[in-house]
Amino acid sequence: MESGKIAAVGSEPVGNDDIGLERRLELFRLQVEIRDCEKRAYDLFLQNLIKGTSHLSLGQEAVAAGFGVAMRKGDKSFCTYRGHAHTLARGASMEGMLGELMLRDIGLMRGKGGSMHLTSVEHDVLGSYAIIGAHLPIACGSAWRAQYLGEKDVSVCFFGDGATNIGAFHEALNFAAIWKLPVVFVCENNLYMEYTPISEVTAVKHPAADRAASYGLESIVIDGNDADEVYRTAYAALAKARDGGGPSIIECLTYRHSGHSRADPAKYRPPGELEEWLKRDPLIIYRQRLKEFGVADDAISAIESESKRKVEAATAACKAAPQAPVDLLTADVYADGGWAWRN
Repeated sequence: MESGKIAAVGSEPVGNDDIGLERRLELFRLQVEIRDCEKRAYDLFLQNLIKGTSHLSLGQEAVAAGFGVAMRKGDKSFCTYRGHAHTLARGASMEGMLGELMLRDIGLMRGKGGSMHLTSVEHDVLGSYAIIGAHLPIACGSAWRAQYLGEKDVSVCFFGDGATNIGAFHEALNFAAIWKLPVVFVCENNLYMEYTPISEVTAVKHPAADRAASYGLESIVIDGNDADEVYRTAYAALAKARDGGGPSIIECLTYRHSGHSRADPAKYRPPGELEEWLKRDPLIIYRQRLKEFGVADDAISAIESESKRKVEAATAACKAAPQAPVDLLTADVYADGGWAWRN
């Protein structure tokens, strides 16, 4: 059975549902697949099949899924080093993502980019960026290109709460507001900038939204663990940008279930905080939401089973794939595809 093609079995949805059953199933499918794929990435790391470190977004799946469903083909994604979820949400394959982390030739970039630089031009994912805040001005450049050429794609830039205290954040917002660029800035506020609570080093309560007024933008704060709320907010911001209404900045309140990276046990979190946020797990919320709209348990289970099947198949394909060739190191260093310096 193809992923995304699973029929819901049960009574008709109740109430006025502006999202619709098909989109709801897609939102749930994406969240489940992102969760399962990242959990498998962690397992592969423990097996020493993924080298170095990587940054998981377990607990933050609703942001990626909500935007992934709301965005059109051609809209551009700019991600942080925690970009696995957003890359998968735009349609990149599990094989491509896991293969890249495992440095296999099957990877999205043939193993050359690794965890923190996932890119898939085919899926309009124009990079994951390891330098905090570096991609915000780049997203403005992409949006300016669309505006200049009269095209209708929108650039969406995802970043963490820590980036809001970086100069590039303020420069990008000012530039976008002045030129009314078709760009949407999305802050995934998971409360911590690496190991430091964002509240301890920021003068305002909402590090992104409370700065919006400085650039003439609306302050938007939403529940980043509710995929429906993310989808609705994303859809409105994308439509506004596409119609020439300029940029938006959206602060999504969420929480990462694990540490900042693989090396972080997250012992700095106060007792009970994680347990409280686990009650607001986006998958738990959305599984219940589907039931409220008449989706039967067996339809929900079918989506979950299909996700696990895909993860197993992707894992097997990546393990069987060859390592990235050594000569890839010197490929595409310069625009001519080679590495030789030319004066």
